[in-house]
Amino acid sequence: MSSKPFTNFLVIFTLVLLCLVGSSHTKCDFKAIFNFGDSNSDTGGFWAAFPAQSSPFGMTYFKKPTGRATDGRLIVDFLAQALGLPFLSPYLQSIGSNYKHGANFATLASTVLLPNTSLFVTGISPFSLAIQLNQLKQFKTKVNQVYEQGTELPSPDIFGKSLYTFYIGQNDFTSNLAAIGIGGVQQYLPQVVSQIASTIKEIYNLGGRTFLVLNLAPVGCYPAFLVELPHNSSDIDEFGCLVSYNNAVVEYNNMLKETLRQTRESLSDASVIYVDVYAVLLELFRHPTSHGLKYGIKACCGYGGGDYNFDPKAYCGNSKVINGSRVTSTACIDPYNYVSWDGIHATEAANKLTTFAILNGSYSDPPFPFHERCDLQPIG
Repeated sequence: MSSKPFTNFLVIFTLVLLCLVGSSHTKCDFKAIFNFGDSNSDTGGFWAAFPAQSSPFGMTYFKKPTGRATDGRLIVDFLAQALGLPFLSPYLQSIGSNYKHGANFATLASTVLLPNTSLFVTGISPFSLAIQLNQLKQFKTKVNQVYEQGTELPSPDIFGKSLYTFYIGQNDFTSNLAAIGIGGVQQYLPQVVSQIASTIKEIYNLGGRTFLVLNLAPVGCYPAFLVELPHNSSDIDEFGCLVSYNNAVVEYNNMLKETLRQTRESLSDASVIYVDVYAVLLELFRHPTSHGLKYGIKACCGYGGGDYNFDPKAYCGNSKVINGSRVTSTACIDPYNYVSWDGIHATEAANKLTTFAILNGSYSDPPFPFHERCDLQPIG
């Protein structure tokens, strides 16, 4: 994909937004967001359950760690801001949460499929998509029971007026890549897309009608995987990304897109939207300077310098003894110039550009321009 159409839609979106910001009122079809996902959209759930996150996470916008695996805001944060909603409180966060405009069930390291291992063995979260769905069901039950008591909960009719977002599947794809290879992972990916589709249908039965499903990002461009996954030089394309791994992601995304198409046909009064964040992020990795950035496949927060600035022995914010010396994996001073925050997750800058693409609607199937459903608010 060339950089020109990407730039054009940003210009168009900005013009549309400028026309809407002057409105004296805020109107939006969506009164809440309920999010399901992993670290790409976790606003603090994992660290609420297992407190440990430290700086430099959160350095850009919040100026402190907030449980987000980036320097600032995530795509789900920007979506909430654009729709005039507050940031989503993590479902697992017991203090300071407000659920009147939705909840975030995502946790770092979550998978679509039920994990067959422990967090303390492989680092995979116990809060898989099935668990997150059960949490939504419990949330809905509690709303119906205690709404009249004046709690920080939405009205019981909120579930039919909400946007349901999914950004999950990356850990299903990547967690076993090094051990069993692309071929091994591809054996169970049909189960992944099937589970996402069945989850949408269950939420539909709870009253949900609008579903936004983000596809997998081009992990072959991620510094962490460029360092850790086995490959040879012939597998690297002209932009420095791993061809075979990105091709495998494309195959998965095509499977997801087709499954969502079938799901859409079976739920005639629902909007089931496939969002191609792969295309957006691939463009950013390949042509960062065309979009106001400088570095594509180099991590902002890491250790080792070089092309990737990533060392798995010293992950972002950690201090370790390497070759007899104690080293600390630190953040760059200009994360706004990077696509990759820590080798695995995107920066706030990349998340903002990706959100522009989502709001524009042109990277969605079917097209879903948000400005036709909401008076969009600035996300500066």
